[in-house]
Amino acid sequence: MPDNHLTPVYDFVFRGTLDGILVTNEQQVIEQINPAAAAMLALTVEEVIGRLPEAVFPHNPALLNLFHRSGDQMLNVRLPKRRLALGIATSLPDGRRAVLLQDVTEKQELESRREALVSTIAHDLRNPISALTGFADLVDKFGDLNPQQQKFMTRIRQTAAKLYDVVGSLVDLAWIEAGMPLVHRPLELGALIASTVSDLSSLALERRMTIAVSLQDPMPVVMGDPERMKTVVYNLLHNALLYSEPEQTVAIHAWGDEHEAYISVADRGIGIADEELELIFDRLYRSRDERVRERPGGGLGLTVAKTIITRHGGAIWASSNLNVGSTFTLVLPAVQPGSYAED
Repeated sequence: MPDNHLTPVYDFVFRGTLDGILVTNEQQVIEQINPAAAAMLALTVEEVIGRLPEAVFPHNPALLNLFHRSGDQMLNVRLPKRRLALGIATSLPDGRRAVLLQDVTEKQELESRREALVSTIAHDLRNPISALTGFADLVDKFGDLNPQQQKFMTRIRQTAAKLYDVVGSLVDLAWIEAGMPLVHRPLELGALIASTVSDLSSLALERRMTIAVSLQDPMPVVMGDPERMKTVVYNLLHNALLYSEPEQTVAIHAWGDEHEAYISVADRGIGIADEELELIFDRLYRSRDERVRERPGGGLGLTVAKTIITRHGGAIWASSNLNVGSTFTLVLPAVQPGSYAED
């Protein structure tokens, strides 16, 4: 279909949608903004067209990241009057950059409902799961079992324990994946890492392990949800401690530049087979390695970590050698000091 046939349709959608749309040209100058975006950002079209994003949004680092980072990105963007938008950006084939803003302010109110939902579902599901475990224990008290029956009872207990562990996390994961808004504030990654290491110090002591911390000073500032980001670091560090043999060292390293911040967690543990490396972030996936299966876990920690990092506009990946160890690395977009407003 010729372009002149598409133009009226594009113009109708561009002007009529409730989502905000901004487009920059190859020189990163804003060349288009629709009425919805102008209203969301409390600006007139004349104040935006023909200017660089830095000049128009000097105190909105998330929005600037959407304009300047390449590829597809998704970040929460602050709007005037204490409103919040989900920002989605993509690079167009002709070199332009398009940013879509979806107002999700009302969704913030759902966060308190989420906590209540997680608590209620976890309680309502864990009670019958505990009952299953209790009945399995009772079976042993009413006579001896043959080896096959004993094997089946062990499987019942293991499955019930796994379900009990993942109920709350599974509900929380579904909530995050549904696009519920995250808190968006400056994060000091060094302090976040120190707090997480402190939380896991008792596990390290129990397993006679050392956590070696190496932090660039100063670290780049990133924007994000403190609670969620701590969950990511906790999950990675907890896994490193859990899937390593006692008396080993786990290393957590953080560094970055003006554009990106990195965190890596390395261990000398069980490692991951090549054929499983692409599966470890899948929901409820656990390795077939018996050394992994004999340790507690529900197969959700890495899924949660990846989902949270993706929601923050970052990426996470793993490298590993079986029986040698693994390294998990994540990257997040950094912001310039002074370009954000403190809460």
